[in-house]
Amino acid sequence: MPHQTARAQLTAARRVVVKIGSRVLVQRNGRPDTRRMAELVDGLAALRRDGREVVVVSSGAIACGLQALGIKKKPADLPSLQMAAAVGQSRLMAAYDRLFVRKKCRIAQVLLTHDDLENRRRHLNARNSILKLLECGVIPIVNENDAVSVDEIKFGDNDALASRTAMLVEAGLLVLLTTVNAFHRLDARGRRRKVDFLPVVDADALSHANGKGSEFSTGGMASKLTSAAEAARMGSAVVIANGRKDGILQKIVSGAHVGTLIAPAAAANGNGALNRRRRWVAFFHHAKGYLTVDAGARDALLHHGRSLLPVGIRDVAGDFAPGDLVDIRDPDGRLIARGLTEYSSTAIRLLKGLQSRRIRELLGSAAPGELIHRDNLVLNP
Repeated sequence: MPHQTARAQLTAARRVVVKIGSRVLVQRNGRPDTRRMAELVDGLAALRRDGREVVVVSSGAIACGLQALGIKKKPADLPSLQMAAAVGQSRLMAAYDRLFVRKKCRIAQVLLTHDDLENRRRHLNARNSILKLLECGVIPIVNENDAVSVDEIKFGDNDALASRTAMLVEAGLLVLLTTVNAFHRLDARGRRRKVDFLPVVDADALSHANGKGSEFSTGGMASKLTSAAEAARMGSAVVIANGRKDGILQKIVSGAHVGTLIAPAAAANGNGALNRRRRWVAFFHHAKGYLTVDAGARDALLHHGRSLLPVGIRDVAGDFAPGDLVDIRDPDGRLIARGLTEYSSTAIRLLKGLQSRRIRELLGSAAPGELIHRDNLVLNP
């Protein structure tokens, strides 16, 4: 009974990341729902009193800012959204602080951009800071730094931010709260049926995901499943559930059959399926380009644990520098891996197809013989 076992294991999760979506926190008229926020804070404080470490990833800053500014319709332009986030973030945190103080809980604000976690030094600093807060019994409230974020440094939505946060702190449980009770799949008659348990998020599951968020949110069920799959691969159990139901957090951690449970990857251990460096490579970068490899290089990467050599490169796309992340595609265009390149795109175009010894003859003995060393390479599952 894998479902029963996975549900029972939720009771033992000691570090929990809870993502609260905009549609949970914001009423249909765009105003923050203070009663719902108070109920969720009650649940989060109860988790803390139960001895669990709690991290909150909260939406709602833009909605709070729009209310304060008297703007009824969400703007489409980035500067206006940044302005609303800047105004709303302090109001959102003030509301949380008032509610958590009543529960004798201390909170801290952590604002991140994708760029913060892509840089290795800042990535480790962010991790250490959050872990220290947890050690001291503080509840970090994480949000994307929307006041300065642009497309190139955005996570995309708070589902992705929550997944990255769960990986960053190696959480045992990630809860994605939304306004539907679970993921639903179409049956043979075309009716939508609640899915209580997903052992793995596959292409079939994603094909049944619908919903693109709302005026005040950016995610949808496909976003949640994709983010859940990433966190589950790293060893976190994930539950997608209705955040507008009272007592939902206590039901989840008690093992009750609420929401959809996505099981942690069977191969994952306490540190995840990848070590921390490879996890950073796999999930905390935007690819700057891609390399197409031949069949021999594909087999060497997938089946023999080799580094990527110039001799196996067929094509180069994009403009990137040494140290940038690139995707690796096979001759059929399938993504098979990603990694940090030793050479720029310009250099690889000149070196592709050459043997490693020939590269050292041209560039000197100190030149790397690999384009991507296996320690900086992660295979696509």
